[in-house]
Amino acid sequence: MSVVENAIAKLRSSATARAHPTAARPEPVGSVEVTAEVSAHKLPAEGLVSSRFVSIDRMRLRAAGFVPDETQERRFADQYRRIKRPILMQVQTLTAARSRGARLVLMASALPGDGKTFTSINLALSMARERDVSILVVDADVAKPHISRIFGVDRESGLLDALADHSLDVDSLVLPTDVEGLSLLPAGRQNDSATELLASARMDQVIDRLTSCDPRRIVLLDSPPLLLSSESRALVQIAGQVVLVVRAGGTPRRAVQEAIAYVGEDKPLGLVLNQSQMALSEGYYGYGSYGDVAPTSGAAKRG
Repeated sequence: MSVVENAIAKLRSSATARAHPTAARPEPVGSVEVTAEVSAHKLPAEGLVSSRFVSIDRMRLRAAGFVPDETQERRFADQYRRIKRPILMQVQTLTAARSRGARLVLMASALPGDGKTFTSINLALSMARERDVSILVVDADVAKPHISRIFGVDRESGLLDALADHSLDVDSLVLPTDVEGLSLLPAGRQNDSATELLASARMDQVIDRLTSCDPRRIVLLDSPPLLLSSESRALVQIAGQVVLVVRAGGTPRRAVQEAIAYVGEDKPLGLVLNQSQMALSEGYYGYGSYGDVAPTSGAAKRG
């Protein structure tokens, strides 16, 4: 039995649910609100005109374990500043070089339960605080749309709808939130041809639309696990850079190596070490290149 098969068997025995608070299906921490008069303070500063937005309950977000308690909040925020800085620098480098997908960051993991969704949420919240960018989180984990469920938008039209219907303007499906600088694109309605849709030329058009309509926008694409889905291969191809979330003491080394090989040598790749108790006594996460004995407190990248 391969290392991946062993890991899957372990996950099926429910070890993941005990290892990470987001493994069990949580209650939504957000809901779609409709207002007759759109007020600027409830919409992100990205020029969106909408009467619908996602209201995020911060207390429920904290209670569900998606953000730290107040006693850890400052140190947690500092760690995410260290994580996001090299990602933002890579966006600038790729944009200057006019690289394909320059402002598209793929959030990935080798296997389920590594903390990818948790990391995506907190990275998005941290990046949304930047003055010069806005953040769009796209739920591309279409088989298991955790982001959509967490924020209460799983019944909204989204990515798959735009891919299936060429007449739809995908930007019209983007939902602002009441967190300034943050918006969401739900996964959309389930489709048996999801893999083909994500690998289609229409996907390129959708991504181009999402990035071209707002020059300040960075798109965080929440991906299915790299080693367990065919959809993730199509997503890796269009991303400008990949952020791979690895659970300390949980993700098998071979699985990490296979995921890195899956991404390939020509794609900028950063690693986030989740739930590490080593080296980073001041926080939860490290951002470094694969092969380090322990995560560095600074920022490094491959490629």
